[in-house]
Amino acid sequence: QVQLVESGGGLVQPGESLRLSCAASRSIFSFDAIRWHRQRPGKQRELVATVTTPGTTNYADSVKGRFTISRDYAKNMVYLQMNSLKPEDTAVYYCNAATVRFNYWGQGTQVNVSS
Repeated sequence: QVQLVESGGGLVQPGESLRLSCAASRSIFSFDAIRWHRQRPGKQRELVATVTTPGTTNYADSVKGRFTISRDYAKNMVYLQMNSLKPEDTAVYYCNAATVRFNYWGQGTQVNVSS
């Protein structure tokens, strides 16, 4: 059983930054891709950022240029650096790790962007 634990959420003002962390209970080498998703109030969960094992990254148009996904293999950690935050970035952010056969999810961390 794989556990993913997100942290780093909180309340910030527009224009500020946050870094979310996702700690995996096993080597992140074992996953084909790791993603950050978010669920904004009243909206469906949406994909925000992806990093694949070879290192390819992809971002939703709404966060391109502001968010960066990265990973630390030694620590089995994946990060989401979020800069220039906007009120519409307010959401619960989830870490997701995928293999060919399985999808694993964390419990989420709340991000609130408000003045």
